[in-house]
Amino acid sequence: MDQCRLEEFINEIVILSQINHRNVVELFGCCLETEVPLLVYKFIPKGTLFQQLHHPNGEFPFTWEIRLRIAVEVANAVSYLHSAASAPVYHRDIKSTNILLDDKYRAKMSDFGTSRALAIDQTHLTTLVLGTIGYLDPEYLQSNQFTEKRDVYSFGVVLVELLTGQQPIFATPAGDVQNLAAYFRQSMEENRLFEIVDAGVLKEGRKEEITAVGKLARRCLDLNGQTRPDMKTTAKDMEMIRASQGASSAIQEET
Repeated sequence: MDQCRLEEFINEIVILSQINHRNVVELFGCCLETEVPLLVYKFIPKGTLFQQLHHPNGEFPFTWEIRLRIAVEVANAVSYLHSAASAPVYHRDIKSTNILLDDKYRAKMSDFGTSRALAIDQTHLTTLVLGTIGYLDPEYLQSNQFTEKRDVYSFGVVLVELLTGQQPIFATPAGDVQNLAAYFRQSMEENRLFEIVDAGVLKEGRKEEITAVGKLARRCLDLNGQTRPDMKTTAKDMEMIRASQGASSAIQEET
């Protein structure tokens, strides 16, 4: 086991031993009796959000309601990491492959190997750039400084994945390779949100809800990190959007 992997292994144990949240994967312990040390988690049976979004098997309809709930759960988990954990934690690799789904399709954040806990008065980390292409904040690539707003950007990409059903790096019908975040920002500027939204989302979601989620995703993906909302605000806004969906459903049932 190389030194880098060993450090990530130890780091994940340290981070997860301090975290208790229903939308963060539960670590049972570790096994050191194998050639390569293993982390032992609670079994999460439905795979990753990436698999369900981009390679569905038809077993479960991935409805707009489910997508909204997952977005709320992920936002709440990251908000907890930033502002409610015993020490602030930056995840540093938020992406749909690191969001697991349990038997009821509830989100569980995973993979804390590159995460970092901060001192209470610390506002950023100066590090080598780590992360996944398509989810990386362009500002981070220039500055090497990781702040809480980098996680906000990555969450914004996941939110756009849920809206559009597209991968973070995807090919258009014409064969052009596109960065989803940049493509989404341009589409929002050109008022073409409903042209790029997933067909199922467009069919099931109210336009007001889709627009609200789109506007929130656009704020999360702002190229200026300082103007992005923090995760606490983002989670609150997602909760309000989902609550409006519930209220709308109740009104429809009554009528």
